[in-house]
Amino acid sequence: MNGRLKLGTRGSPLALAQARKVASALEAAQRWPDGYIEIVTIKTTGDQVQDRPLAEIGGKALWTKELDRALLEGQVDFCVHSMKDVESIRPREIHIAAVRPRGDVRDRLIGADSIEALKNAAVIGTSSKRRAAQLLSIRPDLQIVPLRGNVETRLAKVEAGEIDATLLASAGLKRLGIEAGVAIPTEILLPAPAQAVIGMECRTDDTHTQSILTTVNNQITYWCVMAERAFTRALGATCSSPVAAFAVLEDGDLRMRAQIFSADGKDVVEDRTVFDCGDEKTPQGLAHDMLDKAPESIRSLFSPT
Repeated sequence: MNGRLKLGTRGSPLALAQARKVASALEAAQRWPDGYIEIVTIKTTGDQVQDRPLAEIGGKALWTKELDRALLEGQVDFCVHSMKDVESIRPREIHIAAVRPRGDVRDRLIGADSIEALKNAAVIGTSSKRRAAQLLSIRPDLQIVPLRGNVETRLAKVEAGEIDATLLASAGLKRLGIEAGVAIPTEILLPAPAQAVIGMECRTDDTHTQSILTTVNNQITYWCVMAERAFTRALGATCSSPVAAFAVLEDGDLRMRAQIFSADGKDVVEDRTVFDCGDEKTPQGLAHDMLDKAPESIRSLFSPT
């Protein structure tokens, strides 16, 4: 490889903020001058089609397929993603090379001081099946309506009174320098698998770029994310599957708590497990055990592998 590294990213304000954070970290680690990494903005279908739920138009691949194509065709050397938006099964030609330290995994409620404080039958805007099911399991009276668009668009909908409230990721708001809403503890709303993690992918055969990206990898976060992704992959989860999972390192072991829901939040299966760093079989086994215990209202939303 000759010349500057090219970083591929979506063009949303949050995606660009995350790309700049990664570029700055790499430039510092490699002692390159500021701006040495070239940021290449690539339009994704997910950014262009905002009026329909992801599940109707292709799922999470809508955030990645154009970036994948640019990577595999050599237009960019690596891509930066929000890892929760990356499908759990990736092409063999693409390698998750590194992740940055995890941010605040909590969701923030915009529009009320707590879930309990929401008015009766409040209208909540979210296109996240996980968030919808979690909210309905706590407050069955709530009305869930689809809400897509960037962070600023979603905040504006609440401000204009078009919806009563929404949920946004704490990490994303912080990366944009926005202070809004109240953080909901993970004991109440368990995060999505890989939430609050910025990841870097490159071509599997590009060992040179891999070696550069690993200089800014956070290994603990990497183990946690790969465990959560292994759990999701074993479930056969899609963007239509209400699933939450969160792994942390404690006393040398990974400890993961997970939940799967019915779409209306009435049914939920929760479990947890402890396993070694780098072990993906235990999270996979947890997924199968949870589905075995789940009612049909949950099992019908997953296609286990």
